[in-house]
Amino acid sequence: MTTNNKSYKNAGVDLTAGYKSVELIKKHIARTINAGALSDIGGFGGLFSLAEYSSYKQPILVSGTDGVGTKLKIAFLLDKHDTIGIDCVAMCVNDVICCGAKPLFFLDYLAVGKNIPEKVAQIVSGVAQGCVLSGCALIGGETAEMPGFYSGEEYDLAGFAVGIVDKEKILDNGTVRQGDVLIALPSSGIHSNGFSLVRKVFNIESADITSPVGELGGLSLGEALLVPTKIYVNAMLDLYKSVNVKAVSHITGGGFYENIPRGLPNGFSAKISKNNIKTPPLFKLIMKRGNIPERDMYNTFNMGVGMTVVVAKEDADKAVARLKESGTQANIIGEIIKSDEGVKIC
Repeated sequence: MTTNNKSYKNAGVDLTAGYKSVELIKKHIARTINAGALSDIGGFGGLFSLAEYSSYKQPILVSGTDGVGTKLKIAFLLDKHDTIGIDCVAMCVNDVICCGAKPLFFLDYLAVGKNIPEKVAQIVSGVAQGCVLSGCALIGGETAEMPGFYSGEEYDLAGFAVGIVDKEKILDNGTVRQGDVLIALPSSGIHSNGFSLVRKVFNIESADITSPVGELGGLSLGEALLVPTKIYVNAMLDLYKSVNVKAVSHITGGGFYENIPRGLPNGFSAKISKNNIKTPPLFKLIMKRGNIPERDMYNTFNMGVGMTVVVAKEDADKAVARLKESGTQANIIGEIIKSDEGVKIC
């Protein structure tokens, strides 16, 4: 006699594994708790108190959401999952910080082909580390087991951040003037954009990504590609306190040509000296292996610049010094000119 057992587990969803995942990630979430976090894991909604921000005259909430993209494929190939969550947080909080806001809390969404509690815990440990680095609380999230949609080894990761800024302190790019200075904050690598092109250039699924590469200082290709996205929150919050910052651009998908103009008012462009851009060897290797035109590189990747800041010329040296004090080796890469070209790299 045959038994027609149509249980949820037989359909590919293991509730017991889900419960174990929750237990394993509790210690990681605990690291992120800040003064406003009211939520305990397992609730239906994430709670956050704004009592600590009663001094704000007109508090404005700022939100950002993003994912990690196909950088996840590198994590799959290396079977290394404890840093990809940092990327997820970084992509969100680095956007939120661009208007002057302080990140408050974060929620993540993880969809897996098979719930392996230890792997889920690794992924969430990275999310928690990103939250610690940006000072925001991980107050909720979702882990969805989706057999038949993702393979057993695959997953997708996305997140959502909320920050706060006093209305009078929202960055106003209307103050940008000709002669202002453009400062670059260095990236930690490719960050989380352009990986579809990277995978094609290196034929990544078939390539050797674990052996040391001389051009990368002895790192393997996989190690270099998986370096997590730099989080700029603390450096930028410190800078906002000491210098009048006029505009900020997070250099993500679209590289220089799409992102820098987003921080500038109409009629103004950024004139950038290519010699002032400190481009790491990884980008040069991608360009060489893929025979990619230089303009396309600047239109796809951050090329070593994760964020740009516009300040008045008289504030430039102070801004660079302040960033260096916070551990960010920033440098001047150009100036603001009157033009409709958006970005000129020469």
